[in-house]
Amino acid sequence: MIDKIKNWMIESANIMFDDSKSDLRSLPKTVRLQILIVLSFIWSTVFSLYVFSLTTFIWGWAGVVMAHIGLIIAVYITFKFFHKAEKEKRSVFETGNYNPAKIFVVFFLLFFIFIFTKGVEVLTKTNSYSIKYDGPKKTTLERIQEFLD
Repeated sequence: MIDKIKNWMIESANIMFDDSKSDLRSLPKTVRLQILIVLSFIWSTVFSLYVFSLTTFIWGWAGVVMAHIGLIIAVYITFKFFHKAEKEKRSVFETGNYNPAKIFVVFFLLFFIFIFTKGVEVLTKTNSYSIKYDGPKKTTLERIQEFLD
């Protein structure tokens, strides 16, 4: 059962990212990536219009778009690393090839996970303030008058 799911996931990734199996293989790689990002914008907009209210739409949409773009780039890089590892059969720790791009991807993923968990934490809290605030003691006009005197 797990092998079937694994094979399905590999075939799904091959359709999008493998040059020999993609339906968009005749297009340059940059155009294919652009098509994926445009599709993520479209589906993010549809999802955001359905889920978020008018006042929170832009923040929800921006979060969903960034998540899609991050997911596309992370899946693409992961897929390419696995294909490269399959061809070379050598470990990074053996070769000592600590590429800055690899380090950046690791930090980006950790940062992305941190931001996502903080966003979920903020959405689940009702009130994070322990001190009650009743507003200013003076009105704005009183403060301006005090400043001018």
